Amino acid sequence: MSILVADDEKPLLQFLTKGLRAEGFDCTGLSHLHELLPWIKQHGPEVVVLDRMFDDQDSVTILQAIKALPNPPMILMLTAMDEVSERVKGLQLGADDYLTKPFDFDELLARVTALRRRRPTPTQRDDDELSCGPLTLSLQQRIAKLNGTELGLTRIEFDLLYYLLEHRQKVLSRERILSRIWQTHTDPQTNIVDVYISRLRKKLDSEPSLTIQTLRGNGYRLDTHDL
Repeated sequence: MSILVADDEKPLLQFLTKGLRAEGFDCTGLSHLHELLPWIKQHGPEVVVLDRMFDDQDSVTILQAIKALPNPPMILMLTAMDEVSERVKGLQLGADDYLTKPFDFDELLARVTALRRRRPTPTQRDDDELSCGPLTLSLQQRIAKLNGTELGLTRIEFDLLYYLLEHRQKVLSRERILSRIWQTHTDPQTNIVDVYISRLRKKLDSEPSLTIQTLRGNGYRLDTHDL
């Protein structure tokens, strides 16, 4: 699971990111509110642990913008405000859960895990297809077609192509791909990601408008050009 922790209290931020990584999560920490929305757009975390106040800035002001994204994260809001009216305000504007400071790490861990289970999955989409130009993925049947021709993907190839297409034009690190596709948070010391990327490239080779780019040191990106 990919988690973003946003809090301007540096000691708490370091404690939470270190603790969540120790539990096996792909976790990143941010301490400035203005960095939040651009980072979410680029990396697409599944859960955001968000502090309510950043100095004199109230983070509820960007909740609606986060939830308006195509694939928004679940949001667990941390707050020192224990008034019911303030919790209601945050929930109405887009927070999915609230945790009042001070809190126990085990409770935060349980709430983060529960939010991940509540997050919509591909099978919960209103439509059964994910398309981009000549490429169409049938999520129910797990069939990929390029210009109407079935690609004949294996289970791993389909999952990887779906992940790239879902986050097209965004850079996905090897770590994120391993976590999502192989459900591992450690590098198996093989080139398994490169092998499957190479397989997909060959199957998309006939369509120049779709290319999988390698950004050395950063990861991979499905470039859909002008589609």
